[in-house]
Amino acid sequence: MERRTFIKKSCGTLCLLAHPDILSPSVSKPKLRFGLVADIHFAKTETLGSRYYSQSKTKLNDAVNLFNKENLDFIIELGDFKDEGRPPEWQETIDFLVEIEKKLNTFNGPVYHVLGNHDMDSISKDDFLKHIKNYGQEKAENYYSFIKEGIKFIVLDANYNKDGSDYDTGNFDWTYCRIPGNQQEWLQNELNSDSLPVIVFTHQLLDSFSGVSETHCIDNANEIVQILEKHNNVLAVLQGHYHGGHYSFKNGIHYYTIKAMVEGSLPDNNSFGIVEIDNNLNITIDGFYNCEDRVLKNRGGQI
Repeated sequence: MERRTFIKKSCGTLCLLAHPDILSPSVSKPKLRFGLVADIHFAKTETLGSRYYSQSKTKLNDAVNLFNKENLDFIIELGDFKDEGRPPEWQETIDFLVEIEKKLNTFNGPVYHVLGNHDMDSISKDDFLKHIKNYGQEKAENYYSFIKEGIKFIVLDANYNKDGSDYDTGNFDWTYCRIPGNQQEWLQNELNSDSLPVIVFTHQLLDSFSGVSETHCIDNANEIVQILEKHNNVLAVLQGHYHGGHYSFKNGIHYYTIKAMVEGSLPDNNSFGIVEIDNNLNITIDGFYNCEDRVLKNRGGQI
């Protein structure tokens, strides 16, 4: 495992060498580095198609070991942290959650979560929040913000039904999600409260693009994007949910969707990344295994 990671890391270095402007003296060393994973879907259940649920704990262990060696500032998982058995049982699902949360917290630093639809497939949103920890919170919150090195990170929760109720123990249609009005007001207040540069984390997609079904997108994404675009300080939106991954750049904001960790069998498949932000607010994503490298230039679009 570690040899494959080293090889991928070497490839990332070669990719950087292909862009000498990234390494030029005008670009400062990283001011902040954090680990990124999504769609772990851990469960001790049979493989379904390309989803190897039971291998996700080993894949996450590989990622966290590297994150610890890299001495990152924090790590965040972007939802669908766990899955469920066939047939689903409440206690068994809780056990899966507790087990994978314990593994995530072997990271030697702050850990944060984003809620995904599968996190409420056979337990409630409150059940999920009671069994995880977000750094600095007495009780884990479903949407929140935190500040590191002068950058504000905003975590959104789109796991709501048409009537505004929470996703709860499978009482939802995963193809529909939205960010309700009270959370939109909170988001606007967060963006108005200061002029810090912002990165947004969400599970479901805020950008639609050719080849992806609208079912992967937040129903009222346009409303949320309009709020983000009114402020000149939103650098990027980092997302999960769409297992194939994607990148787009729209009206000054980068949208990067990381590939799912659950997809594919070991030893050849995994997906996680290290995100670096430099003093000029350029963002470099160093991807490992199936996770794609990407450089997101501050306000300049894709390199």
